[in-house]
Amino acid sequence: MAARTFIPSGSRCLRMGVGRTAGLAEELAKLSLFPVPRLSRSLATEVSAPSALVQTIPPEPPKPQPKFYTKPPTVLATVYKFPTLEPLAFETYPSTFLQALLRRDILHRAIIYEGDKTRRGRAQTKTRSEIHGSGRKLRPQKGSGRARLGDKSSPMLRGGAKAHGPKARDFSTGLPRKVYDMAFRIAFSYRYRRGDLIVVDELSGHLFPDAWYVKDLLKQNAWGRENKNTMFITMRKNVGLSGALGRLEKEGRALSVEEVDCKNLLEMGRVVIEKSALEYFLEKRWSPEVKV
Repeated sequence: MAARTFIPSGSRCLRMGVGRTAGLAEELAKLSLFPVPRLSRSLATEVSAPSALVQTIPPEPPKPQPKFYTKPPTVLATVYKFPTLEPLAFETYPSTFLQALLRRDILHRAIIYEGDKTRRGRAQTKTRSEIHGSGRKLRPQKGSGRARLGDKSSPMLRGGAKAHGPKARDFSTGLPRKVYDMAFRIAFSYRYRRGDLIVVDELSGHLFPDAWYVKDLLKQNAWGRENKNTMFITMRKNVGLSGALGRLEKEGRALSVEEVDCKNLLEMGRVVIEKSALEYFLEKRWSPEVKV
């Protein structure tokens, strides 16, 4: 018969472990230069270490908070002298006007709004009630061997009505004014960040003698057809500039501030605008309460 190994119970093992630990601590205290506290443990509680041996660890200093990037309140724009393009001065403009975030959805809504607003919706056809003539049935319903036919206003006949034809209506849609103003600020900011917004001192009072002068000017400054054309925006309509660009096909376009839409700021390669015209848009499309 195999010999059985005696395994003491849990409480007895605990007392044996505590006794051995206490004896080992006494032996270490005799050999050590520093007094070692006697450890004892009861069945109910644990004895904590003396407070003299507990070291107080100072709290860690607070971690520095990350510094978020904040846009400067203003941005600089160079004003050039026309037509030599010599730098004249720096002008400051609000960053919410020339540094707005690019929002393609806002630009899309503004362009759709402008397109719907310019649709005339004049297409119109006549219905059967609007056709002039008698409503008498052209032939009997049966007996002729031919298809059934009503009066002469039938859509199957030449000169008859149009079935489900277009009627004159209004295609314009609505857009909040604040959203439309934001679209202008986004368009100007897009041009400014790409370096395609050129601010000049004056365009309205400059004389443009003929179309060849304008063509040479565009070629000298790389503003012509080969460089994606140029949009000129003036405070008042310049008849000489607009007439010359009208004779020069696909070289550029000139508009006054009342004629400019949001789409006009994006459809060509660059925008050459008068300083007074840019200030006009700043006053009309921006306010100090704007945050974006």
